Amino acid sequence: MRVKVHITLKDGVLDPQGRAISRSLHSMDFRSVQEVRQGKYIELELDETSIIQARKHVTEMCKQLLANLVIENYSIEIDGE
Repeated sequence: MRVKVHITLKDGVLDPQGRAISRSLHSMDFRSVQEVRQGKYIELELDETSIIQARKHVTEMCKQLLANLVIENYSIEIDGE
């Protein structure tokens, strides 16, 4: 089962990498860009048959390792759901 995890910074958390990307885009004449927020994308292949169990396991993975819950949000997308 393929699971996709999107991890983004919470609103209000400074994003220096996003600002650097924004400055670079502006220097390349992409002037319509107003703000850039960067994040992480993780794809997992699980040996799991239950979508409910898969979501539960990936939620625990996010809480324990994949996301820093103090400054990041995460969303889980499961193929077939």
